[in-house]
Amino acid sequence: MNRLVATLESRMGTQAVLRTLPFAAMATVVVVDLLAGPSLGLLPLLTLGPAFAAVTGGPRHTALAGLVALVLSAPLAYHDHQLSHPRITVTLVAIVGVTAAAMLASRLRAEGRRKLADVRLVAEAAQRVLLHPVPRRAGDLRIALSYTSAAVDARIGGDLFDIARGPGGIRLIVADVQGKGLDAVETAASVVGAFREAAYDEPTLADVGRHLEEHLARGLGGEKFVTAVLAEVREHEIALLNYGHPPPLLLGRDGRVRWLEPTQEAPPLGLVALAHAGPEPYGCEFRKGDEILFYTDGVYEARDRNGNFYPLGDRAPRLLRDREPQDALDMLERDLVEHVGGPVPDDAAMLLVRRERP
Repeated sequence: MNRLVATLESRMGTQAVLRTLPFAAMATVVVVDLLAGPSLGLLPLLTLGPAFAAVTGGPRHTALAGLVALVLSAPLAYHDHQLSHPRITVTLVAIVGVTAAAMLASRLRAEGRRKLADVRLVAEAAQRVLLHPVPRRAGDLRIALSYTSAAVDARIGGDLFDIARGPGGIRLIVADVQGKGLDAVETAASVVGAFREAAYDEPTLADVGRHLEEHLARGLGGEKFVTAVLAEVREHEIALLNYGHPPPLLLGRDGRVRWLEPTQEAPPLGLVALAHAGPEPYGCEFRKGDEILFYTDGVYEARDRNGNFYPLGDRAPRLLRDREPQDALDMLERDLVEHVGGPVPDDAAMLLVRRERP
């Protein structure tokens, strides 16, 4: 909360400085002209005021800067002995013209921002519907979720996760749809719907995977695909099925850290028919106190200003242990954003599953 307040205060301070920039520019022109005398002919540079105002403020701010430029031009022309010179007429016409054009540009920019904000609100609402509330408890499992939206100028993506109870145990999916925008969100919604349908009924995890592949083979065209990892939590173990997705990270109660790599690489969903065989189920022990972190590529591909990838394997064990699952995952999310030094360039989804101790 303190960090959010500090960020807002910093942004407000920056905006205040930028809004004074047009008037500072005109003041500089006046001072230089008074010191240098009429030889330089700096009157036309007063148009810098409304020009800068269009970038830093709205139409009213731009009009005010233009008015100030007009007011300053008269005494400055008198000081330079140019009241009867054609240059003052040219300067006044230039100020009026630049102010009008700047006001129009400022208005168009404001309308564009409003439209972009409306589109993003609709997109975020669509993703909230897609990523419906996932239960935070399922049997002896504690579940934490994190979804970090990409930068403002990035389009929405197709990261998704879901949890359901199946015949063999608790089943979950974490996936990333290829591409961006509404097409990716539409595909993600289709994947979630197919998973919910299959997870409740199919007898094995492999059958759930086949159901998803058949569903996407009918619905996807061209070379679109979806990387995904499916999991089924059983009594003392977890079974996994990996379709070209980043491997989950196991954090054992005894301190062990292990990437849950598949026994063999497999293509993503939507491309399995092009391969010789689909993924082979694999798994490991999953006992009381153990936890597993699932994530999308927006997490481990996040880079800092020097181009270094986020060291998930080093940070996760330190930040996730001995904390409440959601608190721990929130801390990991903040650490990811700090590593990048700003908004993440791609959507980053994480799901943490912890098996409660007796």
